[in-house]
Amino acid sequence: MMSERERFWEADSYAVVGRQTSRKAYPRITYGALKDLGKTVYAVDPDGGTVEDDAAYPDFAALPGPVDAAVLELPREETAAWVARAADAGVRRIWIHQMTDTPEALAEAERRGLSVIAGHCAVMYVKPGFSGHAVHRGIWKLLGKY
Repeated sequence: MMSERERFWEADSYAVVGRQTSRKAYPRITYGALKDLGKTVYAVDPDGGTVEDDAAYPDFAALPGPVDAAVLELPREETAAWVARAADAGVRRIWIHQMTDTPEALAEAERRGLSVIAGHCAVMYVKPGFSGHAVHRGIWKLLGKY
């Protein structure tokens, strides 16, 4: 039986939100893994630029179409505002990357009725194959936390 964290990746389209200019690097691994899975994925970076040679959109409103889910990998102080922006754009499913959730972000998601995954590394679930994340995944499976 698949966990909620595994089912999150069954959507067809995603926005991956991050900042290339922040102390936390843009989530390129998550973005690339979704592309490798054949998903429609848009990079959202309020500072613009490109991610893997694709345009980075400044916000959800600038995307060429709606998305089923969003992955937020931003500095903690920005997460609550981006939860609200995602909800305003009609996104109902959000993954808030580990160590970037805040009580305000989680409260905003609950107030908006969003389905949220928080406190877990997105890459551990979206990127198949062997990597450092696979080792982490294996340990969590052994501990029954996957």
